[in-house]
Amino acid sequence: MSSSDEEVLQIFRDSRALLTGHFVLRSGLHSGHFFQCAQVCQHMDKVTRLIELLRPKLAAHACRTVLAPAMGGLVVGQELARQIGARFVFAEKENDRLVLRRNFTFAPGERVIVAEDVVTRGGRAQECLDLLAAAGATPVAVAALVDRSSGQTTFSVPFVSLLSLSFPTYPADKLPPELAALPATKPGS
Repeated sequence: MSSSDEEVLQIFRDSRALLTGHFVLRSGLHSGHFFQCAQVCQHMDKVTRLIELLRPKLAAHACRTVLAPAMGGLVVGQELARQIGARFVFAEKENDRLVLRRNFTFAPGERVIVAEDVVTRGGRAQECLDLLAAAGATPVAVAALVDRSSGQTTFSVPFVSLLSLSFPTYPADKLPPELAALPATKPGS
């Protein structure tokens, strides 16, 4: 593990954002580990540092705008946009689908990075990519603090994460006994 990875993990530990137990992820999968990014995102000094570490990995992906899905990606996307001098917009849930509201629009060909906190399967990031395609914008990358898929999730654009980890995930009907013995919680992202 690199010193940068260790610094990132320590930031998550210090903010009590890296949890252990039995969790139902937004994807519906179960896991013994959970990144509660809201815990780290309440400390702007920590968010600032995480984005400082992520930003060099995005140097080849110049953009005019950062788009984030609400809720998880809001703080991450806003801080990324601030640090790179880009515009920031967000997508919101409506009938359990992400939509653009508040008169947010994109110019044809506008270069956009999609920002997320944690990606497991990439569902919300993909919804953002779909919104950009429908608007005629040009997505240039998906950026996340944590890639829980350890490189297994892919998109039509480069996927750049600050930290890539693989904690096992399980369908509800295939839980290992030690996980099944714990009460499941759904803490949210």
